[in-house]
Amino acid sequence: MTRKHVLVTGGSGFIAGHCILQLIEQGHRVRATLRSLDREGDVRAVLHDAGLQDDTALGFVAADLMRDDGWAGAMSGIDVVLHVASPVQPGHVEDENQLIAPAVDGTLRVLRTARDAGVGRVVLTSAFHAVSWGYRRDGRVFNDDDWTILDGPGVDAYGKSKTLAERAAWDFIASEGGTLELTSLLPVAVMGPVMGRDISGSNHIIQRLLTGAVPGLPNLYIPIVDVRDVAAAHVSAMTAPQAAGQRFLISNGVPLSMKQIADTLREALGASAERVPTRTIPDLVLRLSAVFNRQVRPYVADLGYVKKTTNDKARRLLGWTPRPPREAIIAAGDSMVRKGLIPDG
Repeated sequence: MTRKHVLVTGGSGFIAGHCILQLIEQGHRVRATLRSLDREGDVRAVLHDAGLQDDTALGFVAADLMRDDGWAGAMSGIDVVLHVASPVQPGHVEDENQLIAPAVDGTLRVLRTARDAGVGRVVLTSAFHAVSWGYRRDGRVFNDDDWTILDGPGVDAYGKSKTLAERAAWDFIASEGGTLELTSLLPVAVMGPVMGRDISGSNHIIQRLLTGAVPGLPNLYIPIVDVRDVAAAHVSAMTAPQAAGQRFLISNGVPLSMKQIADTLREALGASAERVPTRTIPDLVLRLSAVFNRQVRPYVADLGYVKKTTNDKARRLLGWTPRPPREAIIAAGDSMVRKGLIPDG
């Protein structure tokens, strides 16, 4: 294996942290970006708590997606970039540009400086939100070639940000990318072991269930992938020759209903899951709630919708084999309980 010098953007993030762990474990050198180096000590501590034994191959640099400062230095001597950093805020936001601008402008800033520095490949963390939103329910199986329809039903600001950022990335590569290669990964809902005390992304679903923050279980189906498998896909995508110029849907099996997720937590965590609701919320109740609650509206379009996906290309070209989604759910819940993130009693 040829060892690489890898830049990971957003080094304090959930997916980024698991990428860093696997990169160093496999012998690569890692440089991670933070908006402020004031956080370096905390991030190192979190990584050590998550299993990092030796951090001598890990360095940090200050760089902000919305500023040019720091990016040229961050790219110096780098072979591959894992561009993981992007705002994550599904649902209603007052100003969607707060998500879209950092996602699009930040992605282009990373690509431009990577090209200028002679980086070989950028692996972009996109999302299932850039694939499957805005469609009629016609039984399709979503794959790596599908794109979200921006003016379709259920498309929120986060979905727009991920779709527009990835579109901009591919347009950049086609028009002015030079020799820079691009690969994009499109994970479904990412769950798994918490890093530090921050709960990120779809792990919020597990947290809200365990704390009893939701009154009942809506008729929603969640496609789930383990964060450790998402990180493994990033590491594979950065070196596999056949991954250049490809999009990969990072999915795993049939989506699970909220009831199935809740049942899994109760079965695995026992008394720690006593607040997990058991009753379901009728669709009509949720639809009526959405009239008055803007936070609920984006989810109405997906009530009862079981989105089918295929991960065939990731399996074939990346040699990627994900674990069952049940393991991601249990690992997420167990880590929250062990870290004291779920109140007792």
